[in-house]
Amino acid sequence: MYLLLENKVEGIISVADTIKKTSAKAVRDLKKMGIKVHMMTGDNQFSAKTVAEELNIDGYQADCLPDDKYKKIIELQKKGHIVAMAGDGINDAPALAQADIGIAMGTGTDIAVQNAEITLVKGDLTG
Repeated sequence: MYLLLENKVEGIISVADTIKKTSAKAVRDLKKMGIKVHMMTGDNQFSAKTVAEELNIDGYQADCLPDDKYKKIIELQKKGHIVAMAGDGINDAPALAQADIGIAMGTGTDIAVQNAEITLVKGDLTG
């Protein structure tokens, strides 16, 4: 983010998502079971790459719109995959509804919860 004063950059603020320790454990556990883990996020490429590398996930896509997530779920299903989708926001609702198993974070939006089969009350993927 940039702080502008009279059209001049006066400061730059950097923010980063912190990854829950429980998320890293959940990804490790899923991978041990032979489950492929992919991340689709509305976050920018730099943020997505950083998180993907830290979690050692199988693949990621950044700058996703809700329709991108929804279409990816359909694409995977057409290839014969059983797809579980975890999400917490309005932008995740269409993909949660389409997934074979929609998993909403209870700490997220009501629309995400309404479109999922499972709600993790504490917003913890190890649940």
